[in-house]
Amino acid sequence: MLVEIQADRFVANGVPLASVREINRLPEPDRLAVYRTLIPDFLLERYGIDPVTLGDAMGRPLVRIEATPGGAAVEIRIWRRADDQDPLVYLHFAETLHNHIIVLLLMTNDPDSPRFDVDRDRQGRPTKYGTVRRNIEAEVAAMRFGLAPGQVRRGLRLTKHMLPLFETFVRRLGHDMFLVEPLAYHAAILFERYGCGYIQGRSKMEWIHREFQPGGVLYRRLDGSTPFRQPGMERTVRGRSWAIYDGILGEPFDGVSMYKRIGHHAGVCTFPDAVW
Repeated sequence: MLVEIQADRFVANGVPLASVREINRLPEPDRLAVYRTLIPDFLLERYGIDPVTLGDAMGRPLVRIEATPGGAAVEIRIWRRADDQDPLVYLHFAETLHNHIIVLLLMTNDPDSPRFDVDRDRQGRPTKYGTVRRNIEAEVAAMRFGLAPGQVRRGLRLTKHMLPLFETFVRRLGHDMFLVEPLAYHAAILFERYGCGYIQGRSKMEWIHREFQPGGVLYRRLDGSTPFRQPGMERTVRGRSWAIYDGILGEPFDGVSMYKRIGHHAGVCTFPDAVW
């Protein structure tokens, strides 16, 4: 094996690694050894995944790491069983043109919880998180069950475990921060709680909070016109996020970019005393 996984750095052939592209140029066993550091051991133990082979008792792989040799992106999927519909964990991150590492998507699924087909319309076509089409019936059911927009199942509450592992991964590449791209309002609030600050979009988040207060523009738009715009939804993170997903802003939720500095909590809170 060419790679040494030291406490402070990833080292290949005596040279510290500094980028995702460099990791992706490594031979597959070394590349896998580096990305293995992002997988919580307790999760493997909980679901009976072999910590060495990363497979089941029959030798079928349960961890899939997709990374083009020399490419700038990585997708990691961890499965409970080879024939499950949804992975336990999906992590997608990449490296920007300016050599910053950015988390594009982190999702977890409890395989023992009910599934809601918000990712497919009634004809089975992908909804692409509601950007091209929607499955309103499934969304209403998911919302009433307590899920947030985009969730097909209840999550595993792994963010508090995954982010510290990701911080260590980034630090071992010699970086002092990484970026986060929240795809929804509730994701931005969640990342705030774990110490992320805003590169852009903080004023938008503060405006959203302000206008969900009694008398505000968004508060008045909670008029009961759709299942996702019911009075009272302004009181919770999840309720606000469903209303925003439903278009209550009059525009998509975008223009929000965040960062996490290694070992530092930004102390940002745009929804004080929030209830999930």
